[in-house]
Order: sequence, then C-alpha cells, then structure tokens
Amino acid sequence: MVFSELEEKKIQKAAAVFLEACRPPVHIRSQLDIDVRIAGQNVQVVELRPDIREPSRIIELPVAKATYVKKHQCWKLYWMRSDLKWHSYTPKPEARSVEEVFAVVNADENDCFFG
Repeated sequence: MVFSELEEKKIQKAAAVFLEACRPPVHIRSQLDIDVRIAGQNVQVVELRPDIREPSRIIELPVAKATYVKKHQCWKLYWMRSDLKWHSYTPKPEARSVEEVFAVVNADENDCFFG
C-alpha cells in the first residue's frame, strides 16, 4: 500500500515539525543530521553522517520505523537494535497517528532511538 497524496502531505507536515524539534544545530549538520524517509507504508527516521573513511560519502543509519496497518488503523513502531534488525518498541508498540509516532521517537524515554 502506498500513501495517498493527502496522507503523504500530512506525514510530511508532521515530519517537518518533528525535524524542527530534534535536528542538531545548523553548524554541525554536515557532520550529523536527522531526516525522515517515506516509502510504501513505512516512515523511517534516519541519522545522516559522513563515512569515516570517505567523508564525501554520506551514511544513513536507521533510527526508528513506523509502519501503517490500514486494517487496524494504527502505526506499529520499531527500533533498530545492535543486531541490525527491527524490533517492536515495547513501551509503545502502537500509535494512533503519525504525530504520536514522532512524539514517541522525539521523547525517546528508554534511549532506544538515539541512544
């Protein structure tokens, strides 16, 4: 399932608010930044850093993923553990809105997303 144009605009608006709140200061964004990717039914938060061996290459490190389940009209929230697999975020495995997803990721109460 791909998001409709209206749904995608809503997600982009929520992502802009989230990024405004959690992106690092402008002067260090070339060394560390945060972005949001929308693909299929997933919204993914990624950390952007230059490669240590080849600084001109940017590496994307996944931080959080939310998958919309249309049947249940909810978002499933995941975090990437050190085994490089997505795991359900057990303190809050589901959210009713994309805004709630971004609020949980931004709060990061268990230090799972941004360590």
